Amino acid sequence: MRKSVAVRLSALLATGALAAATGVAMSTSTASAATGGVTGYATQNGGTTGGAGGQTVRATTGTAIHQALCGRASSSTPIVIQVEGTINHGNTAKVSGSSCNTAAGVIELKQISNVTIVGVGNGAVFDQLGIHIRESSNIIIQNVTVRNVKKSGSPTSNGGDAIGMESDVRNVWVDHTTLEASGGESEGYDGLFDMKDNTQYVTLSYSTLRNSGRGGLIGSSESDTSNGYVTFHHNLYENIDSRTPLLRGGISHIYNNHYKNLNESGINSRAGARAKVDSNYFEDSKDVLGTFYTDAAGYWQVSGNIFDNVTWSSRSGDNNPAGPNPTSNTSVSIPYSYALDAANCVPSVVSQTAGANKGLKVSDGSCTPQSPGPTDPGSPDPTDPGPTNPPTGTNLSIGAGADGSSKASGTSYGNVIDGSTSTYWSPSGSTGSVSVKWGSATTVSKVNIRLASGSGTIGSYRVLNNDTGAVLASGSGAGVIGFSPTSLKKVTFEITSASGTPRIAEFETYTS
Repeated sequence: MRKSVAVRLSALLATGALAAATGVAMSTSTASAATGGVTGYATQNGGTTGGAGGQTVRATTGTAIHQALCGRASSSTPIVIQVEGTINHGNTAKVSGSSCNTAAGVIELKQISNVTIVGVGNGAVFDQLGIHIRESSNIIIQNVTVRNVKKSGSPTSNGGDAIGMESDVRNVWVDHTTLEASGGESEGYDGLFDMKDNTQYVTLSYSTLRNSGRGGLIGSSESDTSNGYVTFHHNLYENIDSRTPLLRGGISHIYNNHYKNLNESGINSRAGARAKVDSNYFEDSKDVLGTFYTDAAGYWQVSGNIFDNVTWSSRSGDNNPAGPNPTSNTSVSIPYSYALDAANCVPSVVSQTAGANKGLKVSDGSCTPQSPGPTDPGSPDPTDPGPTNPPTGTNLSIGAGADGSSKASGTSYGNVIDGSTSTYWSPSGSTGSVSVKWGSATTVSKVNIRLASGSGTIGSYRVLNNDTGAVLASGSGAGVIGFSPTSLKKVTFEITSASGTPRIAEFETYTS
């Protein structure tokens, strides 16, 4: 580990130990994808909506995330995957299907679109396992922690990047995440947030990046200049050696970030890159802006920044810092509106908003953090009997028939179609299936699984067309499940894993 990273990391760990000893606890606020919250360049090129409008599933393993992707009707069918718990190599396997292209040991978002991955409940931690986005578009990653991803040593994942994007990626919003390592390249780590090979229209917002040799890059080499239109705002970069970020070509907008303990260099604009650097707070750092380690110049437009205990090296050869008195050498036009906090309040605002499990708080430019609006759907209680406003139309299960493959004593298959949440069916153990059936073919496109009070948690499920055996959907948890309209006589909800004994109060079915 480089000495600067090692010294500062040990200090940070000591601070954490002191907090634990004095009873200070990290917030574990429940969160879900904020409605309409996308900002920056991710709002351009048609916008970024992720899985909005699609099925919502719960996943507690990496395999379950892959199953949710592979269980969609197509690679572009919208889906929101709510993640809780620790995702690691031991629970992340390859899953095959026509709507996915996954791999073991990494969360693979490859050749897909319209996906949201959001941490909920007590939080989602991707431990030593990265998120890889390739040949994909319209992706949201929110409220998750990704830590200690290595490219060498053991185990390895994602080329050592916490979140990496490459090969024709468009419209990605990464928000309220914590991305962290435990050293630099010599310890096996690479970048925390990398974009290359034609990645465009990306926003990184309200996130914490720390304890790494490399913060991240746009462009893998001086010839990889097809990337750009990236916004970085309200992020904390702390105890990073360099690349906060490294820019090779393209346009970036960098505003209201707090940079603390940048040990070697910071924003490195090179190979023709142009960066608009607005109202950031740089603290206890070195060479926070300039062109470094190359003679291929980059450019910047600066305004409203604060440099607090920043040191600048002399210009020579391929080392060209912008300071000690940074001035603009280009002009950058920004096509979207944004709320700009004054730089002097950025440390306070960022400390309250940046990172996972902060309640998705944001800033409106008033230097006062705001909670998400009332339209935020929140995180469902796994024992909640279901939404009070189910999908529109008639519940087709009322008046239909029911059967199944397993039944606990004192329960009935028919209880899932009686319109009452006080009665329920349970499997005889933690797995089993229950079906709704009709005398003639009926078109179904959504089911709503409502749990009774005291229910165990559904770990994973499949929705089957019982006529053909085809898997219509798969995932975790309860709630509304959508799929392509299907004409069938019998639809089955199969529980393949659970914590405790599930109690299915209602198995509702809808045409729309």
